[in-house]
Amino acid sequence: MHNPVEFEMRGEVALITVDNPPVNALSQPVRAGLLAAFRELGASAARAAVLMCRGRTFFAGADISEFGKPPADPWLPEVLAAIESSEVPVIAAIHGTALGGGLETAMACHYRLAAATAKLGLPEVSLGLLPGAGGTQWAPRLMGIERALELMVGGKPIAASEALESGLLDRMADGELESDAMAWARDMIRGQVVPRRTSELPVDAAQLPAGFFDETRAVVAAKTRGLPAPQAIVDCVKAAAERPPNEAAEFERHRFMELMMSPESAGLRHLFFAERQASKVDDLPPDTTVRDIASVGIIGAGTMGGGIAMSFANAGIPVTLLEISESALQNGLAVCRRNYERSAQKGRMSDAQVEQRMNLIHGSTAYADLEDADLVIEAVFENPDIKKEVFGKLDQVCKAGAILASNTSYQDIDDIAAATSRPQDVVGLHFFSPANVMKLLEVIRGARTAPDVLATVMKLARKIRKVPVLARVCYGFIGNRMFEEYMREALTLLLEGAAPARVDSVMEAFGMAMGPLAVLDLSGLDIGYKARQALENPPVDAAYGLVDRLVELGRLGQKSGAGFYRYDTQSRKRLDDPEAESLIRKEAARLGLPARNHGDDEIVKRLLFPLVGEGRKILEEGIAQRPGDIDVVYVYGYGFPAHRGGPMFYADTASLIED
Repeated sequence: MHNPVEFEMRGEVALITVDNPPVNALSQPVRAGLLAAFRELGASAARAAVLMCRGRTFFAGADISEFGKPPADPWLPEVLAAIESSEVPVIAAIHGTALGGGLETAMACHYRLAAATAKLGLPEVSLGLLPGAGGTQWAPRLMGIERALELMVGGKPIAASEALESGLLDRMADGELESDAMAWARDMIRGQVVPRRTSELPVDAAQLPAGFFDETRAVVAAKTRGLPAPQAIVDCVKAAAERPPNEAAEFERHRFMELMMSPESAGLRHLFFAERQASKVDDLPPDTTVRDIASVGIIGAGTMGGGIAMSFANAGIPVTLLEISESALQNGLAVCRRNYERSAQKGRMSDAQVEQRMNLIHGSTAYADLEDADLVIEAVFENPDIKKEVFGKLDQVCKAGAILASNTSYQDIDDIAAATSRPQDVVGLHFFSPANVMKLLEVIRGARTAPDVLATVMKLARKIRKVPVLARVCYGFIGNRMFEEYMREALTLLLEGAAPARVDSVMEAFGMAMGPLAVLDLSGLDIGYKARQALENPPVDAAYGLVDRLVELGRLGQKSGAGFYRYDTQSRKRLDDPEAESLIRKEAARLGLPARNHGDDEIVKRLLFPLVGEGRKILEEGIAQRPGDIDVVYVYGYGFPAHRGGPMFYADTASLIED
């Protein structure tokens, strides 16, 4: 069996090297190998040691496949205690990423050196956890309380330069990492440098204002909706500042185990694995070839088309944005520029990056300019006749092998593909608005979509930083098909006497990013209205009839200043609207529905029952590959609270719906 940890003496310096591809996760064999190596170090004649990893990265974190299973010895805190207690000074030589347990391992070493390109972070909060192997105790000692809290509560990694400035690193490598680390170790021997144990460093709390931790808890609670992990991190840092080191370390381990058993962490860990599984197509051979996508065409420069164009430009892929008129084209390009400039004003990119990305977006009003595109995405109105007309034109001008994609939210991909002579090259790519921000991408597999087309777009989705989920053809696919049922029940609650603000506030308290009526107003009431009108036999539906009445009165949502709410023309702030509530009551009276009161629990269950029920039908019909895919769709596309794991996971774990 391959030993992932090697111990080698180079003169008076011990070099401990870990090789556990692909990311040097701290799995049980690695932990056991490290413990054995540091015991060997203690028995050796070494006077200094270097710990480093082979491959593309330092330890990128724990092996999370072990989460939820009985702990396998040795546990990481035991390994890190052996490293820190070494009588030989130990240098961590970091490249790639040092994340979670990987950064805790580096902090257990006595000194830290990193390549300039390295990134360091403690992202456990994203899994509903805290750094449980010493991180909450060591980080404040190295970088100060406030910066340590920012690193752990925010969960985002920082660049090596920032880590050096904060004290998390001691040095940056000038040349090759291993040679620099070995040279530093030899200097330590000559200078008789002794171990500097992180747990023995002081926590500087003297400069903190009175009530700092109480105020920090309040700020963190507001930002993280009261989730337990961020609060527990604050508690552990406070313990580091106020308690003896051994007692504070034990407090950290206790809080870590509490979080490990929490429903919030279970939901976040489920979502972590579900997201990675969602990108896999079950019946697609792993060696399926992919097509080269070097340039992209987009039909429609509206809000959606412009956002899609930005997504590709952000990934360095040139785009041709096509519109039917020069004025519409210039307006679309101007919106792209304003979005980039707004990001620059917020410090998210430089002015040079704005120009670089805009230079990748070229405008056109001629279909002939798409003849060399490797992928063309149609993003026009949700009208099947218009879409088929567009695909007929693309079939004539696009080169052989080009992938033709529709951004449709509802329509039949097979019907659209039939308008071409190449249905094998047609696929659905349902982006979510705003497309340059939202991470979800529903990939719709037509009956004749070629395997290499699927493989290409699933890989491309990750390149443009989207989370792809595969769906087969049905009206609304996964997300919008379920959303129809969710919204129908929300509208029924209105007709039964619940105010829009009441329904929305209950669901927002549950954790939804927005309540259902606010979502309808934001997306535009006319979107679903037009989609229903485009059906050959539009359904007679009392609940959606309410939306139809509002649309026919010109109340389209935010875009018109009124929908279920009124909107301030300047701030777009949502305001209760007595006129809308009067219209709802009149419609209820016309239907003979009496008003009644609804409890919060009833509202939540009434909305989630049909959502989950439709999800189960989608699985039975083979529209979605697995329950986790549906969870990914709803967390990334519809604002379902990530800590609840998605609707299917929540229904199972909360016994929302009994089989």
